[in-house]
Amino acid sequence: MTLSISPAARDLLQNWLAHAAALDGAAEATVDAYGRDLTGFLAFQTQHHGGALGLAPLQALGIRDMRAWMAHERGRGVGARSLARQLSAVKSFYRWWAERDGFEATAIFAARAPKFQRPLPRPLAETAARDMMETMGMQDGRDWVSARDLAVITLLYGCGLRISEALGLTGATLPLGEVLRVFGKGSKEREVPVLPAARQAVATYARLCPHRLDPGSPLFRGIRGGALNPRQVQKTMAQTRMQLGLPATATPHAMRHSFATHLLDAGGDLRAIQELLGHASLTTTQAYTAVDTARLMEVYRNAHPKA
Repeated sequence: MTLSISPAARDLLQNWLAHAAALDGAAEATVDAYGRDLTGFLAFQTQHHGGALGLAPLQALGIRDMRAWMAHERGRGVGARSLARQLSAVKSFYRWWAERDGFEATAIFAARAPKFQRPLPRPLAETAARDMMETMGMQDGRDWVSARDLAVITLLYGCGLRISEALGLTGATLPLGEVLRVFGKGSKEREVPVLPAARQAVATYARLCPHRLDPGSPLFRGIRGGALNPRQVQKTMAQTRMQLGLPATATPHAMRHSFATHLLDAGGDLRAIQELLGHASLTTTQAYTAVDTARLMEVYRNAHPKA
């Protein structure tokens, strides 16, 4: 579809994206996704109304316009979860615009996202997580590369970091202390405790690494000295899980899930785990309680197959 909106509407969209990046702290990838979602929405509305749209027609969109857009998206194969994300972007845009210019966007806010089942996190068992770390640290014949891989995965499991957060660390973090300052999604800062095993793994890697780990440079390096690519970590982990006979769900992110689930199993407080993971909403963290319940039900069914 061709995006045919007035210059004023186009400027408005760009201003909102700039606002999301600067004031809301949205990550670059998130802002790009917002832009694609809004562009698709506005492109549909221009075709739906048969011509270019200015600010007034966009403010006057009704519930039928919203339903037509959602039906169109489902008709072209967009899943319920993706459509819910697109609708969230549209509502965020209109919420900002309505507050700025003082109009009611009732039809936009009344549109309901389709229901979908959020996939539960797939953590590894504690023994599998330990086996993964031990075996991943033996995948490469070069000592410093093996030490690097072990250090990365230990941070994922021992500190609950996202792969992007671990690979975003710089030489300024050396030597690791008891607490690590992490910049997560949307550049939100949090502090996480660092276990002795993680400090030791990173220290060993730093000692063996042949590249200078200056304060302003990436901590984890590729073979040629550039920043370590997350795909390399994923590749090494895929090789490791095949050796261990683990499922395809044993990914770098699964180590973060395992961190949270094992903390919860040990009696960890849900609010504290939320802070450690950097979740903006407690609802996201509560998914781990569902994992625990699902696991208990599986044990029950295995013990009582006739139930």
